[in-house]
Amino acid sequence: MTAQVTVGLDGSEESVAAARWAVREAVLREVPVRLMYVEEWPPAPEVPVSYTREAAERADRLLAETAEQTRKEHPDLEVFTERAHGRAAEVLTAAADDADLTVLGSRGLGGLLGFVVGSVSLAVVGAARQPVALVRAEGERTRPPRDGIVVGVDIHRPCEGLLGFAFTEAARTRLPLRFLHSWTLPASYGYTAMLDPAIGAELGARRVRGLGDLLEPWRKRYPGVEVAAARAMAGSPAYELVEASRDADLVIVGRRTRRVPVGPRLGHVAHAVIHHSPAPVVVVPLG
Repeated sequence: MTAQVTVGLDGSEESVAAARWAVREAVLREVPVRLMYVEEWPPAPEVPVSYTREAAERADRLLAETAEQTRKEHPDLEVFTERAHGRAAEVLTAAADDADLTVLGSRGLGGLLGFVVGSVSLAVVGAARQPVALVRAEGERTRPPRDGIVVGVDIHRPCEGLLGFAFTEAARTRLPLRFLHSWTLPASYGYTAMLDPAIGAELGARRVRGLGDLLEPWRKRYPGVEVAAARAMAGSPAYELVEASRDADLVIVGRRTRRVPVGPRLGHVAHAVIHHSPAPVVVVPLG
């Protein structure tokens, strides 16, 4: 793996925002940034050769202009450019596996419709072995972020990679961390919890203690990081995380490896968050 931040460019407003976000991350990490443009190859037979040539020239111009602007704004930052050929999802996934972090853009629809995550971005997020960030176009947020970094945690499954990424990111950005663990009452409890609400309260208290125990070693390891909140609450994890993302600077979620024949390997929580969080979302693979 190479110590660098990789960003996929395609000339869209979303990829421009992704590039700015990636550059900021590279500066904070003190690593190079790699600007990538992937041409689908081989092109469709009906595409004229002249169009293919013009597309290549546009890609080279986009990479050169973005690199020039980046170097002007951050003269100490190493900037690499690459125009690759192949299936975009495969090329970007391979690049993501070789980077500390990969950043891609996603298009917003606004309101309750959420965000469109293209098949390429979805495939990379679902398959990459390293963290991948999805960034919205600048100006899509209606309110400035102010709540720091929101992290979704499942206290009953291994999440060392997720916590390591979250605390390290908070240390770099000096943003507070807000951990959220959501849970639902097991179906086996049936009507018992309705007749005796204290049962649910006791289970909730256990979850809070479990979350606190999980975070304690990390808080000692990163004494300078502020943990502004650590909440364990009853409810849908996907819904609660999306709601918590409204005023977040960043949302971090984990992704479990799922063995499926085709399609993205994303759980429903990560899937919901990347489609509906207005904040940038980092998906961390957890094995």
